[in-house]
Amino acid sequence: MTHNLRHWASHFPDRVAIRIGTESLTYSVLESQANQLAHVFEKLGLVRGDHVVAFLPNTPFMFVVAWAAYRSGLYFTPASSFLSAQDAAYIVTNSQARLVFANPAVKTPVAELPGQCGGTIHWVSHEGELPGCSPVQAMMAPMSKLPRDTECPGALMLYTSGTTGAPKGVWRPLPAANYQGAPTFAADLIALFSLDERVRYLSTAPLYHAAPLRFALTITATGGTVLGLPKFDAQEALEMLAVERITHSQWVPTMLQRVLRLPEEVRRKFRAPDHVMALHSAAPCPVPVKRAIIDWWGPILMEYYSGTEGVGLTMLGSPEWLKHPGSVGKTCKGVPHVLDDDWTELPAGETGRIFFSGVTPFQYFGDAEKTANRTSPQGYQTLGDIGYVDSEGYMYLTDRMDDMIISGGVNIYPQEIESAIMELPCIIDAGVVGMADDEFGERPIAFVVGDGKQLQHEVEAAVSAHCSMRLGRIKAPARYVVLEQMPRSPTGKLMRRELRDMLRSMFPAQAVRGLP
Repeated sequence: MTHNLRHWASHFPDRVAIRIGTESLTYSVLESQANQLAHVFEKLGLVRGDHVVAFLPNTPFMFVVAWAAYRSGLYFTPASSFLSAQDAAYIVTNSQARLVFANPAVKTPVAELPGQCGGTIHWVSHEGELPGCSPVQAMMAPMSKLPRDTECPGALMLYTSGTTGAPKGVWRPLPAANYQGAPTFAADLIALFSLDERVRYLSTAPLYHAAPLRFALTITATGGTVLGLPKFDAQEALEMLAVERITHSQWVPTMLQRVLRLPEEVRRKFRAPDHVMALHSAAPCPVPVKRAIIDWWGPILMEYYSGTEGVGLTMLGSPEWLKHPGSVGKTCKGVPHVLDDDWTELPAGETGRIFFSGVTPFQYFGDAEKTANRTSPQGYQTLGDIGYVDSEGYMYLTDRMDDMIISGGVNIYPQEIESAIMELPCIIDAGVVGMADDEFGERPIAFVVGDGKQLQHEVEAAVSAHCSMRLGRIKAPARYVVLEQMPRSPTGKLMRRELRDMLRSMFPAQAVRGLP
């Protein structure tokens, strides 16, 4: 099968390739606009290996930029819509961007960026005027809708979310200039998930994140249709599954929790017979949440574990998960290795740092030290997770390397505590970080979100009693803080930096792990 946008524009010109809200692009229009933008890149002097950054909301134009950059041999970096000016300027500067797209609808203060970033950068606005930016629609209008004479493949260079530090650009070499296969962002996903032109895919998350963008682009490479949400809404997402005859969808655990909290009458009426695969990833899914979704939707949940760095991937369907609850599945991309602190490989069942081999190594762009911190002496690379692989080959994650708390000489993994807290029916979210302690060195501090049915002191008492019994004295949190909402990224990742910031403001005399 041909996995190329141009093929589908020729065979199904009027088929909707992507629709988000009220905006849509057919395959023929997407093809034409991608060609026009590629001509713009050429006219501005961009050459193979240059970098393009985009600060865009969830919009079909993201696909125009991505395909134009791919056909021009460029690295494309979609950036978060919610960055501070400082973090946004860091990504533009760190990526050595030659061209930056900015849309005034994003929360990132893009109007400030031209004045903060040095270098020779072309600043381009999308859907609105911005100081120092040229409107892209006017730049594209006179350009040919036909392909450029010479095309060569580019690549995505996505930044990690920065939940534990500054964002890091994940870089790999470009494919050969004469590469003719499926786009590099799509090839493995097509094979792993059996995607083809019959797929109608619901994209629930922001497109500036790795998995949402790669999956959605892959659907356009295979001739399917992407239906996206401008912003996640649980009831709207549920209705789209039924009304739009969605076959495949993708979620993070926070979204699944919100869907489960919809009114009972809404959930009872839900029917989506075409929905055959609901993918989920990005963060650990509490066992009760996943079990409830399977009971409701049927055994269509497909969990996968990977990351922006793309060093490995595991998968686990619902029937297998029911037999191995808590697992993220067996490895189907890369070879797993569980290493101890001396870089020795551990046997099945023993917990250590999870690395992978067998995949083209990545580099953090312009940061050899951070790359080395994610690479073992054997050349294996890691996403930064701790866990184990059992005797049957199923992988279980226990925590993040960067989040580990050392208390009284004991390694404490926040995820273990969070999982224990989430066993309580009165808790809907939890997050744990470490704070300095005179006696133990560090002690875990727990932040929790209740279901609103109990008073704050009742929630604290219930969690404290449960953790004392369930975890013991060392692992039980020293303090409990009740929040109205847990700080999470749009893809559901816990923003531990924000929890640490809260602790620093609450206990200014104490040192909080991970903060200067």
